Amino acid sequence: RGGGQHVTPAVSVSMWCLGKCDYTEMYVRIAGQMGGGLVAFPIFHLLSETLGWTPFGGPDFDKTEDEQGVGAAFNELVATMLLCFVIYAVNWEIHFGQYHYWIKQSLTALGIRYLIEMFPKSGPAMNPMLGTTWAVFAADENIFPPETSHYVVYWLGSILGGLVASLVYAIYSGNTFFGATLPVGPIKAQPATASAAATSAPSKKKKK
Repeated sequence: RGGGQHVTPAVSVSMWCLGKCDYTEMYVRIAGQMGGGLVAFPIFHLLSETLGWTPFGGPDFDKTEDEQGVGAAFNELVATMLLCFVIYAVNWEIHFGQYHYWIKQSLTALGIRYLIEMFPKSGPAMNPMLGTTWAVFAADENIFPPETSHYVVYWLGSILGGLVASLVYAIYSGNTFFGATLPVGPIKAQPATASAAATSAPSKKKKK
């Protein structure tokens, strides 16, 4: 299933459309993610001021060059799509044995760091929660961003990236997509079904 911490709404939507969680679980997870972000930024800001840490920032895009946020949204889409591919691979397709958890977490962290360096146009956030809660915290009035372009970039772009990744994974693995079996795929070799094994058993006996 889609257990563990999703952290980002884009991954929660991906898990939902792949049938790894239901709508209610997706909704609750996203609400929890937003709540966590809204609480975490002020706490870390207080700690950084108290302990003299370097002030931290958050994702943003250049609104003078990309007023509608189209380029930044595409940046978020591609970065989030690639992040989802990393998540699918290290959680479902590759097993690292005894130290699987530690290795997959390390590889995910390295993947995120690499994507941040490669897709700087929008941050990238790869996480609607991170993009929006940072914007709330950074605003003088601490209000949700009034600009539509913010939601185009950090919500629409990121979630579309998760949906594209989910569709590609469903084609590859034979997984359902929004509960429907796709007319194409799977590309991945599938295990033999019980009925296929049962029909092949008599033929093996005849050969003996």
